[in-house]
Amino acid sequence: MLLSELQNGEYGIIAKVKGRGAFRKRITEMGFVKGKKVTVVKNAPLKDPIEYSIMGYEVSLRRSEASLIEVITPSEAKQILNYHPDNHQLVTHTEPEIIDTGVKELSKTINIALVGNPNAGKTSIFNHLAGAREHVGNYSGVTVDSKNAKFKYKGYTINITDLPGTYSLTAYTPEEVFVRRFIHEQNPDIVINVIDSSNLERNLYLTTQLIDMDIRVIVALNMYDELLEKGDRFDYTMMGKLLGIPFVPTVGSKGKGLDRLLDTTINVYAEKDKVTRHIHVNYGEEIEKSILSIQNEIKKNTAITINYSSRYLAIKLLEKDKVADKILRNEPNYQEIRNQTDREVSRLENLFHEDTETLITDAKYGFIAGALKETFKESSHKKRLVTEQIDAILTHRLLGFPIFIFLIWLTFYTTFTLGQYPMEWIELGVEWISNTISTYMASGPLKDLLVNGIISGVGSVIVFLPNILILFLFISLLEDTGYMARAAFIMDKLMHKIGLHGKSFIPLVMGFGCNVPAIMASRTIENRNNRLVTMLITPFMSCSARLPVYILILGAFFPENAGNLLFAIYFTGILLAIGTALAFKKTIFKAEDLPFVMELPPYRMPTLRSTLLHMWHKGSQYLKKMGGVILVAVIFVWALGYYPRKVNYTRDYFAEIETITQKISEEKLSQPSMDSLNHAIHQLELEMEAERQANSYLGRIGKFIEPAIRPLGFDWKMGVSLLSGVAAKEIVVSTLGVLYQTDPDSDSGGLAQKLRNETHQSGKLSGQVVFTKVTALAFLIFILVYFPCVAVISAIKNESGSWKWALFTIVFTTTLAWVLAFLVYQIGNLINGV
Repeated sequence: MLLSELQNGEYGIIAKVKGRGAFRKRITEMGFVKGKKVTVVKNAPLKDPIEYSIMGYEVSLRRSEASLIEVITPSEAKQILNYHPDNHQLVTHTEPEIIDTGVKELSKTINIALVGNPNAGKTSIFNHLAGAREHVGNYSGVTVDSKNAKFKYKGYTINITDLPGTYSLTAYTPEEVFVRRFIHEQNPDIVINVIDSSNLERNLYLTTQLIDMDIRVIVALNMYDELLEKGDRFDYTMMGKLLGIPFVPTVGSKGKGLDRLLDTTINVYAEKDKVTRHIHVNYGEEIEKSILSIQNEIKKNTAITINYSSRYLAIKLLEKDKVADKILRNEPNYQEIRNQTDREVSRLENLFHEDTETLITDAKYGFIAGALKETFKESSHKKRLVTEQIDAILTHRLLGFPIFIFLIWLTFYTTFTLGQYPMEWIELGVEWISNTISTYMASGPLKDLLVNGIISGVGSVIVFLPNILILFLFISLLEDTGYMARAAFIMDKLMHKIGLHGKSFIPLVMGFGCNVPAIMASRTIENRNNRLVTMLITPFMSCSARLPVYILILGAFFPENAGNLLFAIYFTGILLAIGTALAFKKTIFKAEDLPFVMELPPYRMPTLRSTLLHMWHKGSQYLKKMGGVILVAVIFVWALGYYPRKVNYTRDYFAEIETITQKISEEKLSQPSMDSLNHAIHQLELEMEAERQANSYLGRIGKFIEPAIRPLGFDWKMGVSLLSGVAAKEIVVSTLGVLYQTDPDSDSGGLAQKLRNETHQSGKLSGQVVFTKVTALAFLIFILVYFPCVAVISAIKNESGSWKWALFTIVFTTTLAWVLAFLVYQIGNLINGV
């Protein structure tokens, strides 16, 4: 509990004092140290400040200051120790003893934040430390939000947060602002700065900014094996002494050095580390004068310096940082701070003939260069790096595009062809379960729910699990090796032609896996207009949820060219995204161009563990979806299709069937005549079931929307499946599985065969097949384009900050889907002469 949360008369024992710099020093000197009892005397009339009693005297603290002190109350101590009155081992303990033990437990909780450049290996370290299963990608923008984990180590409870990758702590991108805000507001005990050992100079720039923040930092010198392989030498012990920060060599992908990293974390937390000390990055005499003059104005506001270093804010103001300015805007002497800043900025820019942001950046890199000159020695044996050798081929002016297109084609072709075999095995297993229940279970609603609802619906989707796993295996390999960043490099000029940035390509490719994280990954795009366009065209990238629908329809109607057509559908989505982006950039999203700046990380051999974990993680999400939203949707769709049971049929099917049955029993018939009459009964049963379905609640919904989709060649069942796909695209398949039920005696061989055999039961098309090849193509185009799932719409709303763009996406994509499907169906029938 925070000290500020205690009520009048309540007390607690101090477990941890957060905060930094002058505040921490002042508060501890006043007696607010671990283990001391502090009691709330009273609140001021306006609830702030609060009077406390500690060490025999009274002291008042503002509520904001008290919120940085963690205390343990008797009730909390009992909860921490799982205290129960009937637990005889604890009954003999006095309350002070219980609280003392609780304080020790809480004070041994360390909150860690992982901060570092993209590709530095933060998430690899996070996964190994916490046993987490986050995906590790070898390109920027994998972590687009913070991830948390908790584990025990040597008696300490470690709470670790993996923050988004960021090159600096300016206010340039959402990631940078997010990381800054987290450090200031959450106030982690330790910040572990993960840096790439193969690129020390650039990575240490972020380290200098953390030094400015006056927080406790440890550097994880990651990928240290790569530095040694190049023959370079780095005296990291000396660098640690120069910066006042302990450096720990690690190899995050293999888990090496992480125990030492945690041991160092405990020593720094317990203030036992001999290296840790606060230094100032020296910016030169004139800049230091300016920093000091602004800092003196900021220091007049003691409340703001609790969470922020006055020196850090002064530096940020010199860098013309808008977030820092906003932080200080409500302070009483804001105008004096602003005026002093403007004077110093003007003085420095006139003196050096350069803007102050560049001056401070140059000074930081000068500081880094000086430190590296003392500690780093580059190998004299220059050899051509493997990355350069591979890039000579993969990014070649003539070979780059063919290789890129081939890799994408190979991904989708293999997904279909290789996945066909386990698909058939799973399909046989589902069929066996269905037949077993049909044979041994008594007829009734429960049997119908299990066989024609859950097994038909969920079973129709689970067969595509192998395809999902194969698709994500390929995507994971492209990401982990570093090729995805090269794809963005290759595509930048084309992206530029449609008014976007090469960085937009990575979220779009991620969209082939799932549109939701792809839309979140668009945060790495600095320009808001470009970010919005990227978000709005991402749904054209066929996510893995659409893959089961594609495979079902292509396997049913185009088995001989399924792999190539699957590639063509994905490529069509890309073309639609390009066309839409062009239209948007020339109309509602006009903006000036931004330079292409993106890191091309070295190629790395992905670990089998990481690749398989990523693949299984996505597969498990697919399985969870089947046990959650898909199962619920299947039951809902089945119920709508099963009820009402009382139907006013247009014919007396029961009488007709009874008449034929009596004829069979009364007359001695030849086998051909017997087969003919049995076929007639069977046909009557099918017609009766079709009419019953058409009059069910589901059928009524389908009939209501059928006029809108009839010009596309769709019947009401297809319309219902499209409606259900609004929740999740896999549900389209499960809904078709529930709707296209054939009789148990049929050897139809699965849903694909049922779709091929389905015929219109009434109207002018009576007797004709519902799905022609043209109809199938129109249906696929509609699935590709229309309403992305609810989760995608929610992501667009959250990332754009407005429902306007979410609603626009719904209307735009659905309208476009209808127009394109209409053109495919009508033109296709004209070509076929229908």
